Amino acid sequence: MLHRVRAAPLPDFAPNRILEITPDMLDRVLHRVRDLDYDIVTLDEAMHRLRHGAKRRFAVFTFDDGYKDNLTEALPVFEKHGAPMTVYVSAGMPDGTMEIWWVALEEIIRKADHLETELGGRNISMPAKTARQMELAFARLYWPLRAMDEDALRAAIRQLAAQHGISVPKITEESALSWEDVKTLHAHPLVTIGSHTVDHFALCKVSEERARMEMKRGAEAIASHTGEMPRHFAYPFGDASSAGEREFRLARELGFETATTTRKGLIFEQHQDQMTALPRISLNGDYQDIRLVDVLMSGVPFPFARLFPSLGVA
Repeated sequence: MLHRVRAAPLPDFAPNRILEITPDMLDRVLHRVRDLDYDIVTLDEAMHRLRHGAKRRFAVFTFDDGYKDNLTEALPVFEKHGAPMTVYVSAGMPDGTMEIWWVALEEIIRKADHLETELGGRNISMPAKTARQMELAFARLYWPLRAMDEDALRAAIRQLAAQHGISVPKITEESALSWEDVKTLHAHPLVTIGSHTVDHFALCKVSEERARMEMKRGAEAIASHTGEMPRHFAYPFGDASSAGEREFRLARELGFETATTTRKGLIFEQHQDQMTALPRISLNGDYQDIRLVDVLMSGVPFPFARLFPSLGVA
């Protein structure tokens, strides 16, 4: 699982660095996965192999959200290797309506020398001049925001952005794939377009009807631009607090053939009965060390998921 691929060097304050790797690192990862004798396959092929007990090991590369660099930076690397990739698009990204609030928070803190706000009934005041102060400010704000109601979270970000002269829509415009980009990716033989809701809500935090509409309308928006209904889905955030049994059921009811979480683990034959609750391994931007690929692919960091794969989706 990846999000972004960017060549530009990171500034001292880059709290979202975990979401991105460099093109060079991606190139080395693809080389290494093949050196380890894995086939790099599409989600459709992975699904087929799970159901028919294929003996060869395989890997699937997926990107979440729908960032422009998936087209401009990541795709050329996959073309070089002749390897397939999946891009899960939140329809609000190319629509320009999705608020990438975690990036907006980074930009707000970068611009502010001092932050004053109220979250959850608590007044928060903190300096944000040095890189260390900015990192602390991000950490202090991010998790309380994540815990908020989805609408309240976005209202809080909009208020902070307005206070500091940050345009949240401009952040989306500069970061996101356009619908023309999505159509270009969809037409590419190496690319599968999956769905990732409309607004990137943590689905567990909204009503069942709203969750269903987010999932349904996101897929329908993609189909209206590409001419093909997405068969594969990824849950926003994807951890246990963001997607659970209700969401897994909704994905099945809406006809998605697979749906992926961010719960850590490898895929096993037993997952053929849990196709809307698949685990993934994150290529973490904090640890761009090719030696870690061997460790992650071994499954050693995920012993319980390896021994008891059903536990990862309960």
